[in-house]
Amino acid sequence: MTRLAFLAARLMRRESPLAALSVDQPALLADLAGCHVALIGNARALAQGDHGAAIDAADRVIRINRAPMPAPRSHGRRTDWLALATRLPDADRARLAPGRILWMSPKRKRLDWTTARSPGFYLHPLDDITALRDRLGAPPTTGAMMIELCLRADLASLTLYGFDFFASLSLSGGRGAAQVPHDFAAEGDWVADLLRQDARLRLIR
Repeated sequence: MTRLAFLAARLMRRESPLAALSVDQPALLADLAGCHVALIGNARALAQGDHGAAIDAADRVIRINRAPMPAPRSHGRRTDWLALATRLPDADRARLAPGRILWMSPKRKRLDWTTARSPGFYLHPLDDITALRDRLGAPPTTGAMMIELCLRADLASLTLYGFDFFASLSLSGGRGAAQVPHDFAAEGDWVADLLRQDARLRLIR
């Protein structure tokens, strides 16, 4: 696909040409088979911990959006996958140097050409986003979508760091819970249910 064709598909909301740029979901999930995965949220409280070494010891380290990393001690250094729902400034792209980018937002107009043409690019299906939105009663966060997606894989474990469902706000901005469209209480209850049901999932508080 040329850049002009990409821009036209994005403008006209033509999903099929955009999806053709993506690896398919089974191939993506196969890349997690047998892996110990660390999914890093952006809660401010994570910066007070010493989880960096444990994060970097995971087989796959997945970060979210602009992924602030105040210190290796708390956040580690690696970024294998980056789950995006916003445009990524060039400086953050260079800093994170992700091996794979996953576009998780239903807002395809935000998807840029550089991201769409990056190695291993993945576009999360609109039907999957809608199903989780209906389950939660509100638009899901990027973190929630990644939890749901990762648990579809035959992975060994999924450990969540930096997830406190906005109790300590976010390192990536100054907005409060009332200023974003997500239902953090519903997401917290949903994750609590998953923790009871799936022994592979662990939440580091």
